[in-house]
Amino acid sequence: MHEKLLELISKNITPADKSSCEQYFEPVLFPKNRVIEEEGKIPKYLYFVVSGYVRLFYYNENGDEVTTHINCPPGFITSYFNFINQTKSNENLECVTACELLRITNDNLDTLTHQSTVFKDFSISVFQQSLAYNDNRSKELATLSAEDRYRKLMKDYPDILQNVPLQYIASFLGMNPKSLSRIRKQFIK
Repeated sequence: MHEKLLELISKNITPADKSSCEQYFEPVLFPKNRVIEEEGKIPKYLYFVVSGYVRLFYYNENGDEVTTHINCPPGFITSYFNFINQTKSNENLECVTACELLRITNDNLDTLTHQSTVFKDFSISVFQQSLAYNDNRSKELATLSAEDRYRKLMKDYPDILQNVPLQYIASFLGMNPKSLSRIRKQFIK
């Protein structure tokens, strides 16, 4: 299960780095709809999604779920700020589909990045990409029309509609499910 992660890290990964990856990244399988990190707790793991779809969500003041991130494989997901700072998160992490994941604790990530410059450089790159993604997502929510947000999601992640319930996608795009249905009908014509 480590192959996809190793491919992302580097084409020239050493046998020692490969061994460390297999030592510190624990493979886990979770069923559909399993909450694997809960709000009000410190996130225990950084997850690498080998297969399946995972989302981050919180409950707003009305008790409605608000999806803030949907991870399409391969990629990393956790409540990053809280994981890095080891503080309580206000988000839940849920497997939308059955998932194959690799997970690593904060302490083991620190150990791994201290042992290996390959993992240190990769870890920095992942967190930089996360910051850039979040910045770009904020700008898109503020500047793009609902139709353009949907169009961009379909271009960047074409398999998402077959794997993620529409209410999660609508929430992620900052709209209600009825608006998403109306927009989707425009694209089907």
